[in-house]
Amino acid sequence: MTDLDRVLKRAIDTGAAAGVVASAASREGINYLGAAGKRRIDEDTLMTTDSIFRIFSMTKAITGVAAATLVERGQLNLDAPVADILPEFADLQVLEGFEGDTPILRAPRRQATVRQLATHTSGLVYELWNANIQKYLAVTGRPGFLSGTKIGISYPLVFDPGERWDYGVGIDWLGLVIEKISGKRLDIFCRDEIFVPLGMSDTGFDCPPDKRDRLTSVHARQENGSLVPITLDPPSSPEVYGGGYGLYSTARDYMTFLLMLLNEGRYNGAQILKPATVNYILQNHIDDLEVVNLVSVNPAVTCDAEFFPGMSKKQSLVTMINMEPARGMRAAGSHCWAGALNTYFWFDPLNGVAGVVLMQSIPFCDPLCTDMLVDFEKAVYARMMASA
Repeated sequence: MTDLDRVLKRAIDTGAAAGVVASAASREGINYLGAAGKRRIDEDTLMTTDSIFRIFSMTKAITGVAAATLVERGQLNLDAPVADILPEFADLQVLEGFEGDTPILRAPRRQATVRQLATHTSGLVYELWNANIQKYLAVTGRPGFLSGTKIGISYPLVFDPGERWDYGVGIDWLGLVIEKISGKRLDIFCRDEIFVPLGMSDTGFDCPPDKRDRLTSVHARQENGSLVPITLDPPSSPEVYGGGYGLYSTARDYMTFLLMLLNEGRYNGAQILKPATVNYILQNHIDDLEVVNLVSVNPAVTCDAEFFPGMSKKQSLVTMINMEPARGMRAAGSHCWAGALNTYFWFDPLNGVAGVVLMQSIPFCDPLCTDMLVDFEKAVYARMMASA
C-alpha cells in the first residue's frame, strides 16, 4: 500500500466517504490511480478506478474550454453582450429585495458579457448561497437550475454585471451561447470537440444504461455523522444541458482533460486548443475583483465554501486561481475547482502536477471530505519532492 493508497483508506475508515477514487499526474501522464471503499455504503460492490461519478461543477471547466474553441476560431467574442446572442437574456432583471413576498426588480445598469458569464461576474448566483434567490424561487414557484429547463436558469441577477464575483448559473447560459454559435447541442459539441479527440470515453451529459453498473451512489451526511444513500442526478435528456453541472465522468477521463491543459492544449495526440489560447484562458480575467467565501443558506446541501481562506484568489475563464502558494501543496498560479458532491481537482502549471479526488456525498465542502483532499494533495507533493 502506497502513501496515496493510505490517504484513500483513511478517508473510508474515518467515514469521510462511502467510497473514493483519486488520481495524480505529471505532465507526462497519470502516475497514480486508486480506489477505496464502496460504490454504495449499504451494498458490497467495491469502488473501482473506472467508477463513474456525477461531477457537477467540475463540468464548468469543460464548458469553458468548449467556449474557448469558438473564441479561437473567431466565432465568439468574449466581450459581446450575451443578449446580442441570446435575446431572452435581456429580460433578466436585478432583484433588489422584497416587499413582503413581492420581489423588487429593476433593469440592470449594463448588459452582461459572455466573459462575465464565464467568470461568475454576470450578477447570476445560486440559491444555495443566496437567501434572496432562495426566497424568489419559493414565492414565485419557479424551478431551480436542476430542473434542466430554460426557466430553471432564468434567475434574476442580484447585482449589476461586473460589480463583483459571485457564483451561479452563468455557465449554464454559456452553454446556450455555445449552442447558438455552433448550431449543435452542448452534449454533441463537447463530445465532438473534446471527449472523442481526447479519448474521454466515459464522459458525457448522460450515463447510458450499459454504464450504470459503474455509477456510484450519492450519499447524505446525517446529524450523527453517518452516510445514507439518496437519489440526486442531473436530468436526463433535458431542455437545457447543464453547462455548469451536467456531466458524468471518471477520474481517468477528467485527468486526461487536465493533462490537455497542462500540456498547452494537446494530449493523447489531439490538439484541442492552441498553446496561446490555453495561456490566455488561464489568466486572471476578473482584474481587481476577488473570489470570496460562499456562505451557505442550505447547510444540508452545502457548507460554507472557500478554498484557502485569507489568500487572494482570482478567476480564469475555466478555473479559480490561487495567487499565493499553499505550504506543502500547490504553487502560486495553480488552478482548481470542485463539484457539489465533493468532487475536486487542481493542476499546478509551475510544478507540472495535477490531482483529481472524486466522492459522492452532500453537504458540499464537508470538512471530512476537504480534510481528505488536503491530505491527498500533501501526499502527492511529498512524493514529488522525494523523487526529485
